[in-house]
Amino acid sequence: MKLKYSLISRRTFLNTLFGSWLFALFSGSFYALIKFAFPTVGKEPDFVVLKLKDYVDIPNNSVKPFTWGNVLGLYLKKEDGSIMALKGVCTHMECNVAYKPDEKKFYCACHQGWFDDTGQNIAGPPPRPLETFDVIVEGEKLIIAKKGVQVELPKA
Repeated sequence: MKLKYSLISRRTFLNTLFGSWLFALFSGSFYALIKFAFPTVGKEPDFVVLKLKDYVDIPNNSVKPFTWGNVLGLYLKKEDGSIMALKGVCTHMECNVAYKPDEKKFYCACHQGWFDDTGQNIAGPPPRPLETFDVIVEGEKLIIAKKGVQVELPKA
């Protein structure tokens, strides 16, 4: 069935279609730009609570990862049995670091940055040491907290 008069003209339809496409393109690009400029503002926790049994039995001179907000955290058990926790993100360009047990160093593959087993930057472009955390054992819980943060868990 052919209508005598069209509800909209072909030009109006194409202009609306093109305008909608441009709006979608620019709004998506603007959203991506905002997320790039302000990636994770305020999303880092003060502490995380982990199960102690998952981390207590790792061998000496090894690392076990954990989630620290939106980034990698590393639980390190040194050769002498002492433990420490670090943020597993390079201080240069925020790439993940990997532990090299044979060298007892952390390595950032992005720009060949090196950190010793205490998190101190020793080679490459990283300007600061890795961020270290306090490790607290409370019963069956392993609490990893930012330096100086008071952790009070609810009594349950």
